[in-house]
Amino acid sequence: MTQRINYVKQSPELFRKFLEVNNQLRESAVEESILDLVSLRASQMNGCAFCVDMHVKEARIHGERELRLHHVAIWRESTLFSARERAALTWTEVLTKLPEHGVPDDVYEHVRTQFSEKELSDLTFAVMMINGWNRASIAFRVVPGSSDKAYGLDKANLA
Repeated sequence: MTQRINYVKQSPELFRKFLEVNNQLRESAVEESILDLVSLRASQMNGCAFCVDMHVKEARIHGERELRLHHVAIWRESTLFSARERAALTWTEVLTKLPEHGVPDDVYEHVRTQFSEKELSDLTFAVMMINGWNRASIAFRVVPGSSDKAYGLDKANLA
C-alpha cells in the first residue's frame, strides 16, 4: 500500500497546531507510561498501522518492557498492568468506540477511582488526540516506519 497524500505538507499550519496540542500532553498530569499504553491501545483498536508502529517504538524508547507491549491487546486477561493502567485502558476503549448511549456511569465511576479530575481531563485529551492522529494516518495510508528518523524513533532499534 502506498501513501495517498502527505497531509503534513498539504496542511502544515493545522498539522503544527495539532502537534502543539499533542506535545502539550507531555506536560500533562498523566504519566508518560500510561500515555504510551493509551496511544498503543487506541491505535490497535482503530487498525492504524503507522501509529501502532510508532507507539511501540516510542514506548520502548521510554523504557517500556517488551512483554507488556505484547499484552496491551489482551490487557484484560494479563496480570502485567496496574489498576491505574487498567482504568486508563478502559477509558481509552470506551472513548475510542463510544457506546450508543455514551459512557456508562459505572465505567466513569470506576475510572474516577484511579484518576483525579485533572488527570481524567488530561487523559481524555490524550485519547482524543490519538484517535485524531489515527484517523489522519488511516485516511491517507501513512506507511509504518516512514517517519522514524524524523521523529527519532530509529533510536528504538526496532527496524
